[in-house]
Amino acid sequence: MRMVYQIITKKFLLCLAFLLSANSFAACPPNGMSLNTLEHLKAAKWQIVEATQRQQTALALLACLSDPNPRLRDEIAFEALSFWMRNELLTLETVHQIREQLLIRLVDKSIVDEHGFAKPFAALTLAEVARIDRRKAFMSEAQRQEMVEIAALYLSQITDFRGFDEKSGWRHGVAHAADWMMQLSLNPALNKTQHETMLAALAQQIRNEQHFYQYGEAERLMTPVFYLALRSTLSNSEWDAWFTSLLETKLDLKNTSQASLARKHNLTAFLSALYINLQESKQAALQEKMLPIVIRSMKKLN
Repeated sequence: MRMVYQIITKKFLLCLAFLLSANSFAACPPNGMSLNTLEHLKAAKWQIVEATQRQQTALALLACLSDPNPRLRDEIAFEALSFWMRNELLTLETVHQIREQLLIRLVDKSIVDEHGFAKPFAALTLAEVARIDRRKAFMSEAQRQEMVEIAALYLSQITDFRGFDEKSGWRHGVAHAADWMMQLSLNPALNKTQHETMLAALAQQIRNEQHFYQYGEAERLMTPVFYLALRSTLSNSEWDAWFTSLLETKLDLKNTSQASLARKHNLTAFLSALYINLQESKQAALQEKMLPIVIRSMKKLN
């Protein structure tokens, strides 16, 4: 199965350049707010009565998604944005601005992500945007296609596999991108070609030979695959070809090396998680379609 990406056009970058310069490099905490103010906002369960102020605060907090302070980045900025989006407290105009600004963080190579937080947390927040669209469509077909392409491109190209750090908290790029893929996999508006693009990107990280996943990445990568198996129109032979691609490698998996051990470790964790979820799903048709392929793949690893 071949991954096909449309070119991310210069027009897309130019159209969003102004928005990015206006908001993405703003101060964190935002001007006029202190960490103490934001802590009080968190304690008040993110309640901002005045709607315009809420929209402005949401956009201002995007700058904090790349902050090295995990309290600001994860427990305040992301939690606030997630709460407001999940409770339909942001206008669609605001959500579109969030989508636009965060997509550009993922594709503009001139943006310096010094601490490695900006892209993973952009992906995690875009998962919340994708959740809105799959529950109540608000994006155009072109915007949805753009999101699928950028999500797939980002996931497939991740080389920073850092997970949790005691001082700086989570980066977790693979898991956050997988969460984004999960929300897209549940969207009934996506088509088979888009599913194939997503599966190709997921495969790229599932068969990782550079790093041993240890922070639950295999389970997070498994989830969108499970939902695509449940919802996609891919045939049995197409699924068989996809699982076969996971096992294709120039490595001799029977010859011990760091790369072969990482490949086998990551594949085993993914396949085991998928096997368990299929068994527990009680979806007879899904089990009949997928379990033989998964079991066959697991045996080939031994």
